[in-house]
Amino acid sequence: MGVDKALAEVGGVPMALRVAEVLGKVCDSVAIVGDPERYSHLGLAVMPDNHPGQGPLAGIEAALASTSADWNLIVACDMPSLDAAYLENLLQILAQKGSDCALPRHPDGKMEPLCAAYHRRSLPSIRAALESGIRKVTDALRPLAVTYVPAGSIESFANLNTPDDLRKYLHG
Repeated sequence: MGVDKALAEVGGVPMALRVAEVLGKVCDSVAIVGDPERYSHLGLAVMPDNHPGQGPLAGIEAALASTSADWNLIVACDMPSLDAAYLENLLQILAQKGSDCALPRHPDGKMEPLCAAYHRRSLPSIRAALESGIRKVTDALRPLAVTYVPAGSIESFANLNTPDDLRKYLHG
């Protein structure tokens, strides 16, 4: 991306804050995982990553290790088009099914583990996967009870990973 994705602006607002605004419609509290010195100016609680540089699975581990909530939405900071109603549905499905994770899955089989609902009890399994060298989130979820949820609109899962992605998103 050339810049920190969390701080890259969409409509004059850092992406992390756009995502936090949507999450705030669904959750009692919203936090970011990362370097507190880098993100504290955003006005959100910032939890340090326990395994810096180890990828998204380490971020999930840090979030679950820091929460007191049973059900948690864990969302990447680079998804500015999230749908609050869909996220609420993920939490409801997780609670109804008693699963460890409610994971969006597209018709083509692609999954969205960085826009999913996780029960706090999944932490030991995720931590064990991380400590054993597993970095791919979907591989770490294999021992868990996962409920797959139809992903719905692909636009709401748009990840902005490159300057070109950001340009296309901003200019249609």
